[in-house]
Amino acid sequence: MDERGIDRKQATEKEAQAIRMQWLAHLLPSPSAGRTAELLGYRRFVVLEGPPGTGKTHLAKELLADQYAGNGHLIQFHAGTTYESFVGGLRPIKDPQGQGFYFKAVGGQLVKAVQKAAACYPKPYLLVIDEINRADLAKVLGEALHLFEPGDPNRQVELDHQFDEIDGSTLRLPSNLHVLGTMNTADRSIALLDVAVRRRFAFFPVWPSLKVLVEDARSCSLMREKFAQLLDLFVAHAGDDTFNLLPGHAYFMEQDEEKAKTKLQTELKPLLLEYLAQGQVSGFGDEIHAYVESLDS
Repeated sequence: MDERGIDRKQATEKEAQAIRMQWLAHLLPSPSAGRTAELLGYRRFVVLEGPPGTGKTHLAKELLADQYAGNGHLIQFHAGTTYESFVGGLRPIKDPQGQGFYFKAVGGQLVKAVQKAAACYPKPYLLVIDEINRADLAKVLGEALHLFEPGDPNRQVELDHQFDEIDGSTLRLPSNLHVLGTMNTADRSIALLDVAVRRRFAFFPVWPSLKVLVEDARSCSLMREKFAQLLDLFVAHAGDDTFNLLPGHAYFMEQDEEKAKTKLQTELKPLLLEYLAQGQVSGFGDEIHAYVESLDS
């Protein structure tokens, strides 16, 4: 009826809104930690990708704590992440005799994860890489990229140095080592993953979910309505290249209505204004601008 411009009777408005909210709550899939764990068991290397505020990092931490019983650790990539910090390299070590410094090959986060996974084999070990696309992954991995082949755990590469953590220079990823990355699809300031990297990871989308706000009672009615309005806008106007800009449900989690207004104005509004300034929602900029103005009313 809305699509055809048919007015509803006032007596049915409350029921119509309830139906609308239920439909929007189930519009997009909500991945679970259990489903992600199944995918990791099958593919070993997985990336959770989605807009900001969809709970990707929260899901990864939940997975690590529950399905993996804490057997693993979390790191975060950034623009300064290097091959030396992730795989390994030479680092200055202070001489215990007080004779200055000397250089020693020290394993990075990947080598240490290999060491820990081998120590607990065959129990699965999870390395979580938060914001995996904030670093140049091809450079950070170097020759270790060759090892990220889910169906071939026997692959190995020779590193330039001898590492104590792996007892030599031969690096191989144990079959019980799983790697889970999180990736913000709305951040256009960072480079896209190249094809060689993408082929080695399974990508699992994490979408915003009204269902989280409705069923878990983690937001007030104002927040639920504002999220539903924004979701309506994106469903009606966004193309495939802009739908992944839809802000996640974390922007709408607030039970106190006064605090909710502040949260909308100080967290959601700046994000949408940035989208407008960058021309990222140019196809429906007027609608987004009107929505932004409604946040101040």
